[in-house]
Amino acid sequence: MNPTLIVMPTYNERENLPRMAQRLLALPVKVDLLVVDDNSPDGTGKLADELSAQHAEINVLHRAEKSGLGRAYIAGFNWALQRGYEFVFEMDGDFSHNPDDIPAFLEAARQADLVLGSRYLNGIRIMNWPLSRLMLSKSAAAYVRIITGMPFTDPTGGYKCFRRRALEAIGLEAVRSNGYSFQIEMTHKLWRQGYPIVEVPIIFTERVQGHSKMSGHIVREALIMVWRLWLQNGCRRRPRSLRKPSSSLPGE
Repeated sequence: MNPTLIVMPTYNERENLPRMAQRLLALPVKVDLLVVDDNSPDGTGKLADELSAQHAEINVLHRAEKSGLGRAYIAGFNWALQRGYEFVFEMDGDFSHNPDDIPAFLEAARQADLVLGSRYLNGIRIMNWPLSRLMLSKSAAAYVRIITGMPFTDPTGGYKCFRRRALEAIGLEAVRSNGYSFQIEMTHKLWRQGYPIVEVPIIFTERVQGHSKMSGHIVREALIMVWRLWLQNGCRRRPRSLRKPSSSLPGE
């Protein structure tokens, strides 16, 4: 078992999964992969089982139904904590997140308990989005920043690396949100407790195969969740305390 785990929810990702697994196993840093499949009708789960039989680094968690991205990640995070992983990633399986960025995340984790992949740090790095989608995302980031006080450029992004102690501090059983609001909630729970969080720049490429998971319900949930988080933090727009980062990396 490697100390780093990539948690990758899948639903109809049969075309992408073999290539993604190959890219992850070829990285200069050693990682394990957990495919969290929501009973994909295209056979993604069965293919994941076949890949797992061929590679010890690949694991599969089957879920009976599609109940949201947040629920899939929570299941994956609990699986990771039960097995002692030190670094746990959120990552899409459609190549919108570049696996070659993983070493940079781990380097940044020397000084942080949560590393956020940012599409907007020092400029906009998004490929193949219409202007309307870009404006929605940028407006959401500003909305989150104004209401919660979190200073991050990309609070709705889904490419992240958590240290073990950070996941343990969140209280996963109390997280109920999905979609964009799930990403915001997970970050806010750590930020308001003072855990060190840093951003690293990434290039985000809109998926070529399949369909985006954006919906009106996801947007509405995020709009409401931001105010709920503000109330949970005692109407503060700052952390309640500050914590020192852990500085060790795998093998040190």
